[in-house]
This record gives sequence, structure tokens and C-alpha cells, in this order.
Amino acid sequence: MKLSLQPPSGVIGRGLWALRREFVWCGVFSFFANVLMLTSTVYMLQVYDRVMLSGSLLTLAALTILTVLFYSVMGFADWLRSRLMVRVSARLDDALGSQVFMASFEQALQRTGSNRAQGLVDLTTLRQFVTGNGVFAFFDVPWSPIYLGVLFMMNPWLGWAGVAFTCVMVVMMLVTHRMTASLHEAAGDATSEAQAYVNGKLRNAESVEAMGMLGNLRRHWLALHERMLDRHRAAADRARKLQSISRFIQYMQQSLILSVGAILAIQGKIGVGAMIASNALLGNALRPLGTLVSTWKMAIDARQAYHRLQSMLDSNPERPEGHSQTEVAGQVTLKGLTATAGGRKVPILDALEAQFKAGEVIGILGPSGAGKSTLARCLVGVWPGAEGQVLIDGTPLQDWSRDDLGPHLGYLPQDIEMLEGTIAENIARFGEIDPAKVIDAATRCGIHEMVLRFPKGYDTPMGEAGGLLSGGQRQRIGLARAIYGNPAVLVLDEPNANLDDAGEAALINTVRNLRSLGKTVFMIVHQVKLLSVADRVLVLEAGRIAKLAALNVLPQPAPMEVKA
Repeated sequence: MKLSLQPPSGVIGRGLWALRREFVWCGVFSFFANVLMLTSTVYMLQVYDRVMLSGSLLTLAALTILTVLFYSVMGFADWLRSRLMVRVSARLDDALGSQVFMASFEQALQRTGSNRAQGLVDLTTLRQFVTGNGVFAFFDVPWSPIYLGVLFMMNPWLGWAGVAFTCVMVVMMLVTHRMTASLHEAAGDATSEAQAYVNGKLRNAESVEAMGMLGNLRRHWLALHERMLDRHRAAADRARKLQSISRFIQYMQQSLILSVGAILAIQGKIGVGAMIASNALLGNALRPLGTLVSTWKMAIDARQAYHRLQSMLDSNPERPEGHSQTEVAGQVTLKGLTATAGGRKVPILDALEAQFKAGEVIGILGPSGAGKSTLARCLVGVWPGAEGQVLIDGTPLQDWSRDDLGPHLGYLPQDIEMLEGTIAENIARFGEIDPAKVIDAATRCGIHEMVLRFPKGYDTPMGEAGGLLSGGQRQRIGLARAIYGNPAVLVLDEPNANLDDAGEAALINTVRNLRSLGKTVFMIVHQVKLLSVADRVLVLEAGRIAKLAALNVLPQPAPMEVKA
């Protein structure tokens, strides 16, 4: 019968399986470290039972030199396996870090999970456990029976005493797991809930401060925080009690084995060296079990992190390689586009059918709640509950490679958020910065002069500039990011919401310029004057297309010069 080792299922399992060679070598180094752990036992036996009787200093010197040599090899083997586990940690991060990052992003995009950074935290927890003492104890535990076997060789009573003490430690491990696992799990859930609550509220700090909601939110947070502390306190108290009991039992057992050895030595059944060596042997046998007890919480945390990571990666697999093409014309087609949301019986968008030629400017109108912003998100493929199809140049949006399609799409959301980095990095979408393209996009949006007035110009960090920019200026930087690189399709959600007259004039000129370049522009508007640059108007009502008609575009005056 031929046996074959099959890799475990799941991304995390396969990632750990890929490191099996390193774990095997760690086992080899553990073999040498544990074999040489017997050095102290042999040394004691020889000193007490031979050197003390013969009085030979030469024998003592030879034994001491050999002992130092063996200890050196043992220390080197222990250092090698520690270094190997650090390498395993780095390789595990290399193998899974990118996938966990992408899965965390997908989870945030799908709006599932309360703590969007939990996956990266879980990967750190798993990686730290792999390099911790718990893994070494796993390799050392199989040697406990060998140490017990040596005790049996010295005297059966010593062996049976060692077996009894080991059984007590195993029972202690099981009791520890049974009494702490649920408490640690509940404490972890409470921590995640409290962190998610704080993160969500800090993103809206200005509104909280302006409307005096801080006291109310603090009371809610304190309730969550107190519950978290209570659960952690209960878990920690029980764990400390069990660790104290475990430590007491371990120390007591070493003294008891010494007393058993003393009785046997008095009866002349073993020598004094064996009596003392039995203490060291039992200590070596119980040491990995004691380590497992002391690192049990870390093991539980690592197990929970493993399952959360596995669930997240299974729910958010890697994207398949999608369609890509060098040129994108910008033709957009809606086929049965329906958008839903959890808790709603009526869809937000209901089976929309429409076709838009490349180079058109479409103004989107409709009352509040008609689904305009949802349509904007569907057009760029970021609405999680979308059904039907949005086709760009005849290819469904979900079939495109997002990395290849991204440069051909421009998106200005209703809520504009600048990412941590410089103004130039934000405009250039954090890709390779082309100064000419950055300046061109900023100039077309009328913000070039404004940016130059900053001490560091385009190299100004948004963290510093964010507090100095008005909502309109941030919106125009967002518009510059959207048009960077002249994408084929642009979706602008209320692009004039925070603009003054000069900003609106710059926006109108920008849209005219995009139309002259043959770009397809979808523009959600509330003011009729922005429709002056539109070719057609799409009116939404209750999630359906109430009207899709051409506009008689009047001759436009020459573009006016706009100052930031």
C-alpha cells in the first residue's frame, strides 16, 4: 500500500504546507537539541558514581570538556531552529501577505466585516505564534516519553513516578483548554467589536465634535470597553490561576521525584548520581508540557486567527486574470442592471437597459433616493449587490482585469477622501508619477496655481494640506485624479457639490474638454446649468429610467479663464 502526503485544503493550509521542509529541518535540529539535553544527566551520573569514588581529576576534566562541547552543539542546534522559524515567519508573510491584503480590500469593498484590518492583524498573530515557544514545545513533546524511558532504565519506580506526574500535566493541559478557550474567544470578539466602534466614529470626528455627540458616543464606547475589560479580566484571572496551579504542580513533582530517588538511594537500589539525575530528567520531560500550558492563550489566539483568515480568504478568492486591451473606446451598455442592498425588499435599481456611445456626455437627474449614486457605483463596478451587466466596449465589467481597466476609468465619488501621501501621488493615483500628466490634470481643473502656493507644491503631504483645503479644493483635486491620464470613461457624482462659481466654471470647461477628446462622461447633477455640456439626459425615478433623451446643445461661449 502506497501512502502519499496530500497538502491540506485552504489557502492558509497550503501556505503552511509549502513550508514543510523548514518544519522538517526544525524537527531535525530539535532532535539534536533534545538528545544532547541528556548531557546533564550523564554528567551527573558519571561525576557522582565514578569521579567521586575514584577521585580522578583527569576523568573529571575529560567529562567536563565533553559536556561543554555537547552543550555547545545543543545551543547551536537550538539557535539554528530559532533562526529557521524566523525564516519561516518571513516566508509565511511573503506567501500570504499579499493575498490577505487583497482579501481584506475585497471584504471592505463588499462591506462585510466590522474590522477591515482584522485580516492583517490575524496574519501577524499567526506569524508570531509560528516563531514562538509553542511551536518549539510541539517538537519537544515527543521527547517526553524518551526521558521517561531513561527513568525506567534507571529504576522502574522512577519511571512510573514520571509517568504519573506526566499524566497530571496532560490533564492540566486539557483542563486549561476547557476552562479558558471560550473565555479567550469571547474576549477576542469583544475587543474586535470595541475597536470597530472606535474606528467608525473617529472617521467622523468633526461631525461628532460639532454636534456635541462626544459624550453620548463615549458612554456607548465605555459600555463596550467595560464589557471587553470584564471578559479579558475573567479570561486572564482564570488563566493565571491555572498557570499558578500548573507551576506549583511542576515544582512539587520535581521535589517528589527527588524524594523517590532518595528513598531508592537509601535502599541501595540506585546511586546518588541517579537520584539527582532523575530530577533533571523529569524536568526535561515536563518542560514542553509546561510550555504548552503557559502558551495556551497564544495557541488559542493563533487557532482563531487561522480560522478567520481561512474564512476570509475562502470568501474572497484571488481575482482571475481578466480581459485587457490597450485601447478603450468608452462605449457603455446596461443590460438588466439591478442593484440591491441588505434589508431592502425593493431593489435600488430595477433592470436598467440603456446604451451610450463613446464620447457622449450624459447628465443624470432624479429625486433623492432614486438610485443615482448607486448607478454611479455600478458604472465603475464597486457596488456589491449588483446583478445584470455593465459592459464597456462590449465586455462585462466583471470580466475586465481591474489593473488594466483602472487607468481607463475616472471616478469622482460623492464623498471624496484623499489618501495619505502627497498631492502629486493622489493625482497620479499612487502609480509612477508623470509630472507632465499631473500638471496637465491639475491645470485642466484650475488648481495648478493653488497647488504651487503651498511651500512644497505638488510634494505637499495631504496630511498637512488637508486641513488647509476647502471642500471645493479637495473636490477639484479629486477631479484631477479622475481625469489623470485621460481615461475613456468618467463617472462624476455631484462634481459641483462644493464648488463656487469659479470652480463650476472650471468644471464646465473640464467636461467640455473631455467631450472634445471623445471621452464618455456620466455626470450626476442637480443644477440645470451643468446640463449645458451634456449630450443626453437620463432621469431616474424609483430605480427605473423615467427618461433618456437627447438635449439640444446650444452653441457654447468660449471657455473663460479660471483662477484657482
